Amino acid sequence: MKTQRNVYSVGQVNTYIKNMFTQDFLLQRIYVRGEVSNCKYHPSGHIYFSLKDETGTMPCVMFSGSRKGLRFQMENGQSVTVLGSISVYERDGRYQLYASEIIREGAGLLYERFEQLKEELSEMGMFDPSYKKPIPAFVKTLGIVTASTGAAIRDIMNISRRRNPFVQLVLYPALVQGEGAADSIAKGIEVLDRYGVDVIIVGRGGGSMEDLWAFNEEKVARAIFACETPVISAVGHETDTTISDFVADLRAPTPSAAAELAVADLGSILQSLRGFEERLDRLMEHRLQEKREKLETFSWKLERLSPRQQLLEKQQRLADLEELFRKQMEGKLQEERQRLALLIERLSGASPLKKLNQGYAYVAGEDGKRLTKAGSARIGERLTLYFADGRLSARVEEKEQEER
Repeated sequence: MKTQRNVYSVGQVNTYIKNMFTQDFLLQRIYVRGEVSNCKYHPSGHIYFSLKDETGTMPCVMFSGSRKGLRFQMENGQSVTVLGSISVYERDGRYQLYASEIIREGAGLLYERFEQLKEELSEMGMFDPSYKKPIPAFVKTLGIVTASTGAAIRDIMNISRRRNPFVQLVLYPALVQGEGAADSIAKGIEVLDRYGVDVIIVGRGGGSMEDLWAFNEEKVARAIFACETPVISAVGHETDTTISDFVADLRAPTPSAAAELAVADLGSILQSLRGFEERLDRLMEHRLQEKREKLETFSWKLERLSPRQQLLEKQQRLADLEELFRKQMEGKLQEERQRLALLIERLSGASPLKKLNQGYAYVAGEDGKRLTKAGSARIGERLTLYFADGRLSARVEEKEQEER
């Protein structure tokens, strides 16, 4: 009976070993000290080298994306401490150290001290954001703790003068490197805090870890934490990080950037104010135009609804009615005049006087009543004949009546 054997490919074995490396937490962030050998800068920007000591050699690589933290030119024979992770390159079946940071020998111990102090102060709560004080938007007095000579103070002065020449700068000339630097920096923070400046910039230009170490001292960190005045930390270049950066109320990548953060740009403020003024003018003009239109509308309504206007309208209405009534009355009178004239004309045609003027006479009996028929008169009756110009008396002597 044959024993069944498990056979694996080379790739499977390499993958398995790589997974073992990956699952080991220690190998994902490890410091390795050794001497640089076989160092080569690849055209792609990657750095390939080995670390060796008296017991063996370890292949290493630093990819171009991690080189921003490398502040020296690597050469064979240098003693360095490399921070990185160890994994297996499956194609070659060999493990190597993937470097994320490289520190020259001598700085490794300082880095360990840095990490230890950082952890201790963090546990004390000195990095807690709740203790961070806001930076005033408009400072009148700016305190600076740095060397009296050097690029840092010149950059701060130039940028401050350019942004707002009315800001007063108060310099505490401190030692920023070497023996006594930490005490000098802490003293400067305390003095400017008592002096009553609005903001304090603490910093210096770039350098090695040894050069910047004063800003990693606990006494400086405690001075910043205890300072009642807002503190901006501006140590080194953008890639440099110190304990002061974590404790300060605000971290600036460079002293120049700290000046820009602390000092408001007067030109930009004036430009913004002019923009606000123009916008306010437009808004006010728009609002005024709206109010004018509303006022005109209300004035028109008030004019239309006011008692005086209504009285004027009623008076005008009465005047219009009066004129209409007058015209109607005149029309009616004219009609009646015409009608009366027609009646007069008709009456005039039937008037006895008109008949009399035409030669006719009006005959009345003794009783004064008009005689219209000959048969109505009696023989011997005295009659009165009326003419247009007078009357006559007559007696009926004889009467003759025609038969009809």
